[in-house]
Amino acid sequence: MDRIQLMAIFIAVGEEQSFAAAARRLGVSRPSITRAISSLEEVVGVKLLLRTTRSVRLTEAGNRYLDDVRIIMAKIAEADAVVAGVNAMPQGHLNITASVLFGAAFVTPCVVEYLRKFPEMTVSAYFLDRVVNLVEEGMDVALRIGHMAASDLKVIHVGQVRRVLCASPQYLAAYGIPQHPDQLSQHMIIAATGISPEIMWKFGRDPDQFAIRMSPRLSVASNDAAIEAALMGVGLTRLLSYQVAAHLGEGSLKIVLADYEETPLPVQVLCREDKYGVSKMREFIDLLVLRLSSDINLN
Repeated sequence: MDRIQLMAIFIAVGEEQSFAAAARRLGVSRPSITRAISSLEEVVGVKLLLRTTRSVRLTEAGNRYLDDVRIIMAKIAEADAVVAGVNAMPQGHLNITASVLFGAAFVTPCVVEYLRKFPEMTVSAYFLDRVVNLVEEGMDVALRIGHMAASDLKVIHVGQVRRVLCASPQYLAAYGIPQHPDQLSQHMIIAATGISPEIMWKFGRDPDQFAIRMSPRLSVASNDAAIEAALMGVGLTRLLSYQVAAHLGEGSLKIVLADYEETPLPVQVLCREDKYGVSKMREFIDLLVLRLSSDINLN
């Protein structure tokens, strides 16, 4: 068995955490999987897996090796695709994720354009108001808003959005316009817990940033519910600028305390570094970057 075959088997075992599951995935016998892993460990001269009667775990060296061989296999697949002429016409499937409102407003048009351009592609779009783990949940591309901790993901900056405090003109006419965040205690607050789960709102920019704990009159779990309540004049709410852009443009919502806004949040496209070179990924990411970077609501 050559080294490439051994690497492919090791990837299957490492991802499945099981010899039996890897054998089913590859359509081979379990003993052949066991022999292949033993051969690979002999070749590299280090133990890659810890085996017990019930489980298989990667060693520290095995984890590093898994990341490296994934990159190698992706490069081989890409080279084969180029030679076969597939690079010009991506085919296959992509799993993508973004938050609910952002996905509907910005990602869906890009997906539609991509599918029209590449008829051999299919896409599953998961629009969720939670952080999705790309590796554990099988995502290929993610759109993420906010600052990220260091990771081995490829990150491409495409724009920025602001947290804005807003209310309907009717509410502001009835209860007045706050001039300082300290005055918010005198107002009815709508808290969208997807944006501010601790209901602790920050104001100002570093180094003058400060936080105020809010006592909302209404707490809702979704951003669109907070928008609807604000449009009905229930109170003030704070959301991301793109979420209320249409309502701000038509005047049904007004921004208040603009001078106390936080530093804008980055909008970023994320993917696994080892998958970026695959043509179907690169084509979709290039389209996202082009469309989002030019959108006035993200600049």
